Amino acid sequence: MTKVCLGNIADIIDGQAKGFDPASCGQDSMFVVRKGSKVYAYRDICPHYASTSLPWKRHHYLDASANNIVCAAHGALFAVHDGMCLRGPCVGQSLKTIEIEVGSNNEMWVDLKTIKEFKV
Repeated sequence: MTKVCLGNIADIIDGQAKGFDPASCGQDSMFVVRKGSKVYAYRDICPHYASTSLPWKRHHYLDASANNIVCAAHGALFAVHDGMCLRGPCVGQSLKTIEIEVGSNNEMWVDLKTIKEFKV
């Protein structure tokens, strides 16, 4: 298993999100949302339309209140803690969760095999 370090939890401001390109494919393929000491990682694709990434601008994955993940193209809202669509054209569907491992020094690690499986 090949793991890639995404950085430290402290690199993401509490209540915000950050996109990552761990497989070096030229665009962010995943993002991480930080809420306090917890982090939630998802694939950067709206389940409503498989070729649409979520943010309108890099790292802008959350709505204005920073309470939900938002798809800028469709206006869909997703819960941060589980990726479930709360409003929009994909209600009942969810974002694809990515398992990340948090190390003893708060580094975030992702299995590169998981990311490579996402290539469309």
